[in-house]
Amino acid sequence: MKKTFELIHPKIKLERRVDAVKHELKKYLKRERNKTLPSGADYWDFDCKFGNTEAEAEPVHVSQLNKLIDKTQTENLTSFYVEILAKPCVRKSNELSDDELEDE
Repeated sequence: MKKTFELIHPKIKLERRVDAVKHELKKYLKRERNKTLPSGADYWDFDCKFGNTEAEAEPVHVSQLNKLIDKTQTENLTSFYVEILAKPCVRKSNELSDDELEDE
């Protein structure tokens, strides 16, 4: 998803528009997570970017999106850009290797 969201609407209040954007992002993430994983992958990870425009977008974590959207509301911005790209990932093992155990 690569999209610029407009917060100004002639009939919808700013707070309701912000809630609608958050809901749309949540639905998109859920839809992507429910897709079948390729073989060898454990979960879906997301590369996210957020900014006032596409050119100003910077990488952020998925969990920060709602906070950043709320921040645009307090700064009275009229629009913002969000990019979310799904990628399959494999969980990293927390077990220590034999070499690391010998060092301890």
